[in-house]
Amino acid sequence: MKRTLRIQYNSPVVLSFALLSLFALVLGVVTGGRSTALLFSVYRCPMRDLLAYPRFVLHVLGHSSYAHYIGNMMMILVVGPPLEEKYGSRPLLSAIFLTALVSGLVQWLFFPHTALLGASGIVFMMIVMSSLAGMKDGYIPLTLILVLLLYVGGEIVDGVVLSDNVSQLTHIIGGICGAVLGLSMRR
Repeated sequence: MKRTLRIQYNSPVVLSFALLSLFALVLGVVTGGRSTALLFSVYRCPMRDLLAYPRFVLHVLGHSSYAHYIGNMMMILVVGPPLEEKYGSRPLLSAIFLTALVSGLVQWLFFPHTALLGASGIVFMMIVMSSLAGMKDGYIPLTLILVLLLYVGGEIVDGVVLSDNVSQLTHIIGGICGAVLGLSMRR
């Protein structure tokens, strides 16, 4: 019996996120960046601006360039599917939404002169969640400790030392959200 190979949409939240981000990137190129600024970046604006509210979450779909997009999506496409398989699509979508909302609100509240876009907070959330996935009762995985030291600790150092248009605070927020959500989802 001959077996046929078929493509499976195996991780709907992760794949849809990657495709929506690609759509936002292409739309940004086509509109000369106007759609990115209008919909896919979060920045201080009056609350009467009705697009302010969706931007609190949609900023994670926006990327400044193809290289920015690929850097985030490669990690999401590697780390995300096992998380979606372990926790389920709906909980992972909720984790993405909450991390986007928290990072968007922090950006809007505390950084009035800059804009934020990109999925790096989601990447850090997923990295920390994945290191918690193998946690057994009464044991803290050494991988979690190393991830926190290397990634989050590195972001704290970079935030103090560098001035590179990278939001280290967003990475830290993503890591914190990943730890809180990962621990709560384990229960």
